[in-house]
Amino acid sequence: MPNWSSIYKHLDSAGVCVKREIAPKPVSGGDISAAWRLAGDTRDLFVKTGPLSAAEMFAAEAEGLSEIAKTGTIRVPRVVASAANESLVFIAMEWLDLERPNAALERRFGEQLAQLHRVCNEQYGWHRDNTIGLTTQHNPWSDNWVDFFREQRLDFQLRLAAQNGFGGELQERGARLLKRLPIYFDAVSPDASLLHGDLWGGNRGCSDGRPVIFDPAVYYGDRETDLAMTRLFGGFGKEFYDAYESSWPLGEGHQERQCLYQLYHVLNHLNLFGSGYLGRAISLVDELL
Repeated sequence: MPNWSSIYKHLDSAGVCVKREIAPKPVSGGDISAAWRLAGDTRDLFVKTGPLSAAEMFAAEAEGLSEIAKTGTIRVPRVVASAANESLVFIAMEWLDLERPNAALERRFGEQLAQLHRVCNEQYGWHRDNTIGLTTQHNPWSDNWVDFFREQRLDFQLRLAAQNGFGGELQERGARLLKRLPIYFDAVSPDASLLHGDLWGGNRGCSDGRPVIFDPAVYYGDRETDLAMTRLFGGFGKEFYDAYESSWPLGEGHQERQCLYQLYHVLNHLNLFGSGYLGRAISLVDELL
């Protein structure tokens, strides 16, 4: 059970008033954290608590939400307080009642995501590492997107897969793919766009008639990576893709790069959840080769 007394003190220090007479209500959360709905005087809060080992993950999430929020392009939950010490790790943000987007909101989401991606940096990466699921995501600054994606995304996941016992043909074919990586970028030089980084259907919704995204794994990279993730597990409407394409058309060869970017997430799922994703990973590599 979280140390609610200490959490209340942190919330008081942040000027956030809660109804202490109403017990926090458990809600569905992540793999490593517990999640709670906390009654507030003006608006309820969504509070995630976790072990001390989750301190960096929570801090990166809070900073990632702030990085997106300050662009003014697309809504994210507002972080009201967070803390990590020897007795607790938590992050508190505004509670949002989520609902499924309709066609108009799908279009708005596509337009706003394109606006977010137009927020660009001179280099790829971010000033700190974060996590993709429970896996560390390394984000050292780089001037070269191909090198960054090769070393910090695909090669890292392939080496992790080898450590997890998935060697053999995955490693052999993966090594061949890493050598061929530059050919997928012959016709493009991607901008270093601000990315959500983990944009599957479970990390977006709408609230109060506005699209909203959450649980980011932000960094600056090729905007096509976010689009590729949206197609990996489905859940996004045609209106979303049409609106994005109208706002900022994708570059030549994006269909092939979609497989490339999806491979990163499939490898991560292989490393997180096991052999059920091995066949799909090998299939993507074969398609790319």
